[in-house]
Amino acid sequence: MSKVLLFLLLLTSFAGLAQTKTVVVAQDGSGNFRTVQAALDAVPLNNKTPIIIFIRKGIYKEKLNLAKKQTFVKLMGEDLNTTILTYDDYNGRTPANGEPLGTSEASTFRVFGNDFSAENITFENTAGTVGQGPAMWVYGDRAKFVNCRFLGFRDTLYVYGYGSRQYYKNCYIEGTTDYILGSATAYFEECTLFCKTGGTVIIAASTPDSIRYGIVLQRCKIGGEAPPQSYFIARPWKPFGKTVLLNCELSNIIKPKGWDHWGKESNKQDAFFAEYKSTGEGAAPKARILWSRQLTPQQAAFYTREAVLGNWNPLAGE
Repeated sequence: MSKVLLFLLLLTSFAGLAQTKTVVVAQDGSGNFRTVQAALDAVPLNNKTPIIIFIRKGIYKEKLNLAKKQTFVKLMGEDLNTTILTYDDYNGRTPANGEPLGTSEASTFRVFGNDFSAENITFENTAGTVGQGPAMWVYGDRAKFVNCRFLGFRDTLYVYGYGSRQYYKNCYIEGTTDYILGSATAYFEECTLFCKTGGTVIIAASTPDSIRYGIVLQRCKIGGEAPPQSYFIARPWKPFGKTVLLNCELSNIIKPKGWDHWGKESNKQDAFFAEYKSTGEGAAPKARILWSRQLTPQQAAFYTREAVLGNWNPLAGE
């Protein structure tokens, strides 16, 4: 028995104190459920008691969905590299009975519920280069991912939700064009971004004008297998897209100009793209396009985790 599972079983034995319920997913039938979706379906609507779904090692090829009223759910994998939730849908694919899928519908996992978290899990979309295929799509507020992997190609991680706050710690995200995208306020801390060959831009933020913070990277590393100077850091999917990098290490795959305006002149005034103390071969502040910003220490102070995520502390209780 793994140390993680033993801990969770001990936690369950004191459920009256911890106010947490734990269930186990195992393909061999040794747990409460054989599939991840079955465990998600068992979460009560309007749930208020934290539920931990412990997922044993295995490749779970499932189309996953957590409903809006299914809240306070945490997925915990037995092992990061061998607990894999995967599917192969993509934008434009037509199921046997239905209409062609959009990008959102093509996602391996869609999270609508608030207060969702995941740890030690790989989320994957294996559709390849045929179209946009998210591994993860997040609508709910206060979503937290720690030590997770997001594997795919185009649109791997879709931080979808308007007004949603999301936190990613020590995660690995890979893909090609726009492999992190969306309108949420998403804070990435000490994550690794891996650019595959064939892509052009890492981030496509669609931050609404009314939202102050978009996608923020703090102490992250950007590298990959792509050729030198082949990737822009970000472009504004919608006019007011916002992306800020702080203390990040950039490899030589980043273009010296850094940022792209997606062919629309007005985006140069509306979008907010900025860096603070970038390092590495891809850090070229003097070569950056003039409408991007290099933040001062005073300006960078407005991009701490506490400032960006407001009254939600994702590290509370750790």
